[in-house]
Amino acid sequence: MPAKQMLPGRRPTAVRARGRARPATGAKRPAGRGPLARVRRAQQQLRKAWDRPLTAYYLILGSSLLITVLGLVMVYSASMIKALQLGLGDAYFFKKQFLAALIGAVLMLAASRMPVRLHRALSYPVLAGTLFLMVLVQVPGIGVAINGNQNWISLGGPFMLQPSEFGKLALILWGADLLARKGDKELLSQWKHLLVPLVPVAFLLLGLIMLGGDMGTAMILGAILFGLLWLAGAPTRMFVGVLAFAGVIVALLIKTSPHRMDRLACLGATEPGKNDLCWQAVHGIYALASGGWFGSGLGASVEKWGQLPEAHTDFIFAITGEELGLAGTLSVLALFAALGYAGIRVAGRTEDSFVRYAAGGVTTWITAQAVINIGAVLGLLPIAGVPLPLFSYGGSALLPTMFAVGLLIAFAREEPAARAALAMRQPRSGWKRRGPIWKSMRRRVKKRPSGER
Repeated sequence: MPAKQMLPGRRPTAVRARGRARPATGAKRPAGRGPLARVRRAQQQLRKAWDRPLTAYYLILGSSLLITVLGLVMVYSASMIKALQLGLGDAYFFKKQFLAALIGAVLMLAASRMPVRLHRALSYPVLAGTLFLMVLVQVPGIGVAINGNQNWISLGGPFMLQPSEFGKLALILWGADLLARKGDKELLSQWKHLLVPLVPVAFLLLGLIMLGGDMGTAMILGAILFGLLWLAGAPTRMFVGVLAFAGVIVALLIKTSPHRMDRLACLGATEPGKNDLCWQAVHGIYALASGGWFGSGLGASVEKWGQLPEAHTDFIFAITGEELGLAGTLSVLALFAALGYAGIRVAGRTEDSFVRYAAGGVTTWITAQAVINIGAVLGLLPIAGVPLPLFSYGGSALLPTMFAVGLLIAFAREEPAARAALAMRQPRSGWKRRGPIWKSMRRRVKKRPSGER
């Protein structure tokens, strides 16, 4: 049978192959099926997931737990050689950190279940207790000096307490409650109510910390103070004035201390220098550089064999880069970024002024401390001696930080949309679940004239 002749000027609309119609060459794709359309749909789905009521709740809970668990693994890996050199078991520091993490988990759970009014009620007792302990640190015979800083109290045996770590939490709770009460009375527009007594109490905490020589913790406390003032709407000229005053004090403290001047001189150093002044900073860079993309393997670090001081505390990020590589360090940075974003989201979406100040203060605390620690390891900032939050070894730093994370979780749960979403997901008891079904089944059965069913 001869093939049909095509009329001139006409083009085939489709060519059949294997039973399916394919569009002819040059035909336009249907709308919504191209690669750009798929990218748009993916962006819309991601935006919807990002805007869900429980996004901040899950980000805070998930990122903080992952940081803590990964920190426990790295503490064990980075501290085993140090423990063996001291004649202790290889898991000595890990066991202490694991115990602190268990206590911190209880504190985090308790903080996440407390109502906001109870957090506000705890602000003054926490501040008073912290000030009392920080004064005790300076009493001869009670305070203990470690690495030249007298900021510790012995609890008996191997357990030590650093009250200045709890000073961060105390300033946040008390400062948030103070600013919230003044904001309710519309007093924050007056500079004296904005600064007094917040700034004098913060300077009292800073003075007690600096008596022990711990400038790193003082820098974190100063960042928290500036964060609270910023959230309270401090005028730019006032904010700049307080910042300039603090900068002058920091410059004087650095200038009058040869040890701090040596640390400042090690910025960007690539050699240990004279008398090995930059030994720690340089070997931190060596550890990161030898890690490569995926690291030398968990437990295979070379720098922790006595080359890098404080490998399981202040410079644990360097050991992470050596053993887990760039992939591991970027993962840690991503987790801290997620935690910081979630904290900002909680502070920005709430209508409760106390929640806004407290959430902003906790977020400032964790992110500023992480930036200072990681910046020192990378050689971008002077070594300040502050641990990486939730990650480095140290129970005194871990306990208040986990309680602060519990605060963020509680605030994320208190959002109206999040509270409604969590209420819908709560499991019901068996009687309540079977009750409506049993009643509906009874209504479906017709009653007989004799009374039988």
